[in-house]
Amino acid sequence: MRGQTVILSHEHADFDALASLLGAALLFPQALPVLPWKLKRNVQAFLSLYRNQFPFVDPRHLPRGNVALAIVVDTRSFNAVKGMDEDTRHLVIDHHSAAEPLPSGWEVWQESLGPHTTGANTTLLVERLMQPNRGLSPFQATLLALGIYEDTGSLLYPSTTHRDIRCAAWLVEQGARLEVMRRFMHFPPTPAQKALSRQLTEDAQHLTVAGQSVALAVADAPDYDDELSGLAHRLNELFNPDALFLVVKLKDRVQVVARSNTDAINVGLIAEFLGGGGHKRAAAAMLEGTTLADVKGRIAGLLQEHARAPAKVAEIMSRGRPHTLDEGISVAAAMEMMQRYGHEGFPVLRTGEDGRDKLVGILTRREADRTITHRLGALPVHKVMRQGDHTVREDAPVSALHGLMIESGWGQIPVVDAAGDLAGIVTRTDLLKLWGEERESSPELPDVSRELGQVLPAGQHRLLWLVGETAAEMGHAVYVVGGFVRDLLLGRFGSAGGGGSLDMDLVVEGDAIELAERMQGRCGGRIVTHARFNTAKWILDEPACPITFPELPAGADQGPLPPHFDFVTARTEFYTEPTVLPTVEQGSIKLDLHRRDFTVNTLAVALTPDRWGDLLDFYGGLSDLRTGVVRVLHSLSFVDDPTRILRAVRYEQRFRFQIEARTQEHLLDAAPLLRRVTPARIRQELDRIFQEERPEDAVLRLDELGILSRIHPALRAGPSFAKRSASLRDLLDEGRRAEAREGGNGPDGAPAKVRTERFTLEDTPVERLYWGLLIYDLLSPEKGNDGGASSLERELSERLRLRGRTQRLMRELRMVKTRLPQLTDPRQRPSEVVAVLDRAQPAVLLLLSLVEEDALLRKRLNCYERTWRRVHPALDGRDLMKLGLQPGPEYGQIIRRLRTALLDGEIEAGAAEYRLAKSMVRAILEAA
Repeated sequence: MRGQTVILSHEHADFDALASLLGAALLFPQALPVLPWKLKRNVQAFLSLYRNQFPFVDPRHLPRGNVALAIVVDTRSFNAVKGMDEDTRHLVIDHHSAAEPLPSGWEVWQESLGPHTTGANTTLLVERLMQPNRGLSPFQATLLALGIYEDTGSLLYPSTTHRDIRCAAWLVEQGARLEVMRRFMHFPPTPAQKALSRQLTEDAQHLTVAGQSVALAVADAPDYDDELSGLAHRLNELFNPDALFLVVKLKDRVQVVARSNTDAINVGLIAEFLGGGGHKRAAAAMLEGTTLADVKGRIAGLLQEHARAPAKVAEIMSRGRPHTLDEGISVAAAMEMMQRYGHEGFPVLRTGEDGRDKLVGILTRREADRTITHRLGALPVHKVMRQGDHTVREDAPVSALHGLMIESGWGQIPVVDAAGDLAGIVTRTDLLKLWGEERESSPELPDVSRELGQVLPAGQHRLLWLVGETAAEMGHAVYVVGGFVRDLLLGRFGSAGGGGSLDMDLVVEGDAIELAERMQGRCGGRIVTHARFNTAKWILDEPACPITFPELPAGADQGPLPPHFDFVTARTEFYTEPTVLPTVEQGSIKLDLHRRDFTVNTLAVALTPDRWGDLLDFYGGLSDLRTGVVRVLHSLSFVDDPTRILRAVRYEQRFRFQIEARTQEHLLDAAPLLRRVTPARIRQELDRIFQEERPEDAVLRLDELGILSRIHPALRAGPSFAKRSASLRDLLDEGRRAEAREGGNGPDGAPAKVRTERFTLEDTPVERLYWGLLIYDLLSPEKGNDGGASSLERELSERLRLRGRTQRLMRELRMVKTRLPQLTDPRQRPSEVVAVLDRAQPAVLLLLSLVEEDALLRKRLNCYERTWRRVHPALDGRDLMKLGLQPGPEYGQIIRRLRTALLDGEIEAGAAEYRLAKSMVRAILEAA
C-alpha cells in the first residue's frame, strides 16, 4: 500500500477511545495510533504516568507523508490529520449504531456489524486479539480493560453484553491491574466540575414523559473547559431517573450528554436528531449557533415523539378472577388446590358484613409446605397466611408493581380494575419474563398485523376484525391461537413448503357462546353450541345460511372462507391422574395457553381493535419457532397426556425442527405410559402422522426413539418403509396431477378418493394405505385362514381399535401374501391369477405393487388393472334361459367357465363364447 496508515478516534477521548486506538494498533502493527487533541482528564492523567508503554503518536509529531488508510475507532466523527486527502480510504470500527449511511468509499469492519452490539468498542478489538491468544503486557491489558470497564459502568450498565464480560475476564487473565483501573475509574472531580455539578443539580428539571422520569439539567458555563461525561455519571447516580440529559452552554456551542436507564428512551436516537450520536443508553451531541432554550425545547419535543410508554400491569397480568381461598379453608385443602393448578400462592379473602369479599392476605406454597410438614394441615389458612391487602391497578406501570413486590414481599399481587374488583393476578415470574423480553427485544419482531393483511383473504380478514370489534363492544377480549399463528409466523401460507391451515381457533376471555351468537346475528351463518364446555362453532359454508360482510365494499373480492370458526371460552385444566382426560375450568388467555402441548403452539394474536395484531408470547414460543425447537411446557406434560409424545415427533418432522434435549428426556421417561392410553387416542395420533406430507419421517423417528415398540412390540419401520412411502407418495402425486388436469378439486387433508394412474380407490383415506405399508412385513402367511384374522391382526386391532375397513385391508394383504407363490409362478394361467386378485380390494393391489418387486407379479398386476379385471362374458342369465337352462347354481358355473376361457385365450368373445355356453347347457340338460 502506498502511503501510511493512521488510527484515529474522537475528541475528548475517554478510555474506550484510547483503548480502541491501542487495540487497533496491536491488530494493525504497521498503523500509527494518533492521539486526539483533547482527552478526558482521567485519560490524560493515565497517559502522564504510562505514556511510554504505548505506541501513541502526538498529532503534531505525525511523520510527513500521504495517508493511504485511516482506521477510525469508536466514532464516525473525527479531526483529520495532515496527509489525508480525498483519496484516503476509511475503515470504521465502531460499536455505535448510526441511522445515516457512511460516505461513499468508506468501509465498516465486519466485526462491528454483528447481530449483537457490544457495550464497549474495545470489546470488538479484544475479541480479535483473543483468537490467536496474542500475549499482552500488563500495561496493555490494563488499558484495554479500562476501555471496557468505563464504557460498561464496570460491567453493570444494561448495554453490557456477554462479549464484554468474556473479554474483560480474558484481560484480567492477561495481567490487567485492577488497583490501577480503580484509581482512574473513580477520578476525583476538579473544582470547576464541582461548581458545575452544583449548578446542574440545583437547576435540574424533573419531567414525566410517556410515564418515564426524565432529569433535564441545564447550565450556562462559558468558561468551562473540562469533560461532561463524568458529571453525567454522577448526576445519573444521584437522581436515578429513567433518562438524564445534561445541556451545557459553552463559549460558542451547546453540548448535550445523555444517559438512559431504560429501553423506553433511546438517547442515541435523540442525539442523532440533534446531530450527534451514540447508542441507546449513552449518547452526546454538539450544537453550534443555538441557545440553551432552543436545545432544551428540541429535546423535550423529541422525548414526546420517541419515548415509549412504560409497560402496564395489564400487559403482563393473567386476566380473569384468580383462584382465591376463603380464610377459613384448611391449609391441607389449599395445598390440594396448589397441586391441582400448579400455582405458588393464592389470595385469601374474608366476606364482610356487607357481603363483599375483602382481601386479607396471601398463602404461598412455602407456608403451606411448612404447615403440612408439621402435620398442621387442619389449620385454617388465616393462621399461617401473610397478612395484608396489597393490590395493584391494571393500568399501573410495571415499576409500581416492582416497588409493591419489594415492599410487601409478595410474589403474587392481585390486580383490580377501576371499580376495585378483582380482575386478575400478576406474579414475580411475569415481571421477570417482561424484563427478559426487554433485554432481548429486537427490531425483528414480526409485524403480525401486516402478515394478517397479506395472508388472509379479504372476507376472512374482515370477519376476524368484526369478531374483535364485537368482543370489545361486549367488554371481552378475543384471540386467534395455536396452529394458525404458528404457521403464520413460519411463513407457511403460500410458500413452496406451505401447508398452513386457515382454520381458526378463537379463544374468548368471556362468554364464547354469546360472542358467536352476536356474530351470527351480525353476519349470518349458523352456530352449534356446547353449553357444557362453553364453546361454539360458527358455520360459514352452508348455502341455506349465507354470510354477509357489513361495511365491505360492494363487489370486493372476498376470497374463500373457512368452513367454520371455533369459539372457545378461555379455560385452564388439570389432570387428576396420568393419561386420563383433564378436568377443565374457566380461566384467562394465559392459563388457556399454558394448558397446550408445546411452546410453539402457545402463541396468540389479539383481535380487538385496540390491540389488533398484538402477539402474545408468554412461554417463549417465538424464540423456539426461530431456532427450530420443539419444547414441552412443563416436565410432567407427557405424563399428563402421553399422546403428546406422538405429537412432538409429528411437529419435529413436519417443520424440520429438533426436539429439545430436556424435552426428549421427559418424552422417553413417559413412554411406558403409552400402554395406559386408550387405543382410539393412539390410533388417532398415528392417523394424523400418516396424513402428513412425509409420514415416513415421523414413523422412522418413532422407531428410532423406541416408541413404535411401546405401542406394540411387533411394530417396526426401516428403510423399506421409507422407500415404499416415497413410492406411494409419487403415485398419489401422479393421480392428483391427473385429477387437476381434468378439473377435479378434492378436499384438503385425507382425501375420500385416492387416485393413481392405474388405481381408483373409492373411500380409501390415505392413512389406511400407510397402515398397510407399515404392517405388511409383519403379516405372516397362514394356511387355511384366508377369511379370519391372524393372532397379530387381532392384537393390533384391539390395541389400536382399528377401523373395520383397516382390519379388512390387513386380512386381504395377508391373503395375497399367502398366495405370492401362485401369483409369481409363470406356469399359472391368467384365470388362476385373476381368481386370487379378484378377492382383494384395489388398495391391496396398489400396496402389493409397491412392496413386492417381482417383475412377473408387477406385470400381472398391471395386466389385471388394465385388462383382466374388465374381462367378463357378454352372455348373462337371460341368454342362458333362452338356451333352455332353468335358473340355478349352474348359471354361475357357466359364467365363471366362460370368463376363464376368455382370460386364458381358449376362446374369443362373440360367437365362440356363445358356442361354448351352448355346449355346456346341452351337457347339463343331458346329464339331468
